[in-house]
Amino acid sequence: QVQLVQSGGGLVQPGGSLRLSCVVSGIIFRLKAMGWYRQAPRNQRELVAAITTAGLTNYADSVKGRFTISRDNVKNTVYLQMNSLKPEDTAVYYCKVMDYTYWGQGTQVTVSS
Repeated sequence: QVQLVQSGGGLVQPGGSLRLSCVVSGIIFRLKAMGWYRQAPRNQRELVAAITTAGLTNYADSVKGRFTISRDNVKNTVYLQMNSLKPEDTAVYYCKVMDYTYWGQGTQVTVSS
């Protein structure tokens, strides 16, 4: 059974930082590309960042230079470091095994003063 368990998130002031984590089990993690998505109220879910098995990354234009995706193949974990957060980053964030319909449970990130 594939499981993605997220942690991190919460409330932060504009300009602040947060780190999301996603521990994956039930698959050979190092062989899977991973991604982080987000969904704000009344918006569609969008890809924020992705990382290949080789560690290559890509980002949505809206987060380039502020967010960093990384992975630890020993801990079977993918991370999303979010810096210089803005109110428009407020959303529920989900990790996902790319090319599969395996999702994390979602975690709320709220950026507000």
